[in-house]
Amino acid sequence: MDDIDRLYRSADAVAIAKAVRSGAVSAPEIAEAAIRAIEALNPALNAVIDRRYDIGRAMAAAVPADAPLAGVPFLLKELATNWAGVQATSSSRFLKDQVAPADNEIARRIRAAGLLMLGKTNAPENGWSIGCEPALYGPTLNPWDARVTCGGSSGGSAVAVATGMVPIAEASDGAGSIRVPASCCGVVGLKPSRGRVTLAPFADYWAGGAYFLCNSRSVRDTAAYLDAVAGALPGDAYYLPLPGRPFAELAREAPRGLRVGFTVTDPAGNPVDPGVRASVEAVARMLESMGHHVEEHDLALDAADFWRTYTDMTCVETAAAYDYFETLIGCPLAEGDVEPVTRAIIERGRATPATAHAGRIEAVRRAGRAIAQELWGYDAYLTPVLTQPPRPVGFYDMSMRDLDAYNALWSDAVFMAPFNASGQPAMSLPLGQGSTGLPAGVQIVGRLGAEATLLALATALEAAMPWAGRHPPITWREASHAP
Repeated sequence: MDDIDRLYRSADAVAIAKAVRSGAVSAPEIAEAAIRAIEALNPALNAVIDRRYDIGRAMAAAVPADAPLAGVPFLLKELATNWAGVQATSSSRFLKDQVAPADNEIARRIRAAGLLMLGKTNAPENGWSIGCEPALYGPTLNPWDARVTCGGSSGGSAVAVATGMVPIAEASDGAGSIRVPASCCGVVGLKPSRGRVTLAPFADYWAGGAYFLCNSRSVRDTAAYLDAVAGALPGDAYYLPLPGRPFAELAREAPRGLRVGFTVTDPAGNPVDPGVRASVEAVARMLESMGHHVEEHDLALDAADFWRTYTDMTCVETAAAYDYFETLIGCPLAEGDVEPVTRAIIERGRATPATAHAGRIEAVRRAGRAIAQELWGYDAYLTPVLTQPPRPVGFYDMSMRDLDAYNALWSDAVFMAPFNASGQPAMSLPLGQGSTGLPAGVQIVGRLGAEATLLALATALEAAMPWAGRHPPITWREASHAP
């Protein structure tokens, strides 16, 4: 057991899968190591809100020996991805008794990759927060400092990965929800290009603004997971052809002579934390020292107008979702069934004329096109993930009833949603820290469909500015740090 735990503490997903495929360790042994880690750490952190060890153990006993991620423990996010027979609540009290009737397409691909699904991670109601404090399940705590947010909406996944409960966990992103918790917890988070991963059974989600992938410990884990789940289905609204070779292979090719832009200026005119600013500038200097052409370029964006238009558009999508949920539950939404800010979102959506909604979709898509065209001359573009260090627990308060005041709290994430609208891949890397000493991600944005370039650049930065040795005070990676 000690040898297995030692391997599990030190290895990323790619290394674990290699050990399983070689026969050095069995998938059931690795599953038990992951269960021990979750049981040891989760009571203090509340990252995993539905433990499904029965499923993971059954998968471990039958994992295909040649699967690319054979025997790698994995957690789903409690939002949107359905796994047959497992709860599907979206962290909403209205849906607390719902169980998924079938797998969706991503779940099928996860199974085929050999990943072992051990449970589901915490998320705010409907994912509509960059904190992770749902009324239904309670807050997930940041393992670096329990007084500040772990980020959201994929907060449970980021915490589970940061502490070593699992090497990789599902994450999704409608306005920063992969990248923000990656930044707050010091892990890797890639929001892929629009059309890179199918949304099936959904045909669309937030007018192309929602994306699914993961949080991980290493760039190569992210590349391996992208290889496992990437690809559109015939008839999908968005489609990108897959590259001729695996992303995991392309990520190892050192990039040369790239044109890189960067900014440390908030397009809304708000101040940027000095530590965050210094972190982005340090990465820019590192890339310049590697032989890339680097120049400062501030984003031309009316951030306030864009955010107002984007959030009002998503209100209608949320209202439509709850119209459908009411048919599942068999009764209308009652007071107390959802958190107050969710009620405000639904009410605004239901009150929005169809013509106004159509106009906002058009405006968001035009803004996205303008962003992509503005940055087309760059192979990569650097920004902060969050312009400020992680906020205190309770800052993103979903008990608020004033929706506009609540949306204004997201100003730290000004560099997130624009790239949901443009469809460009955007990646948070744990390359810096804010003025409080807590992790601060640096975002790298690429051209549409250019995940391979981002992954290769990230691999080079991981080697030049390694983060593997940086762990939060609560972690399973070293026995001396485990509670």
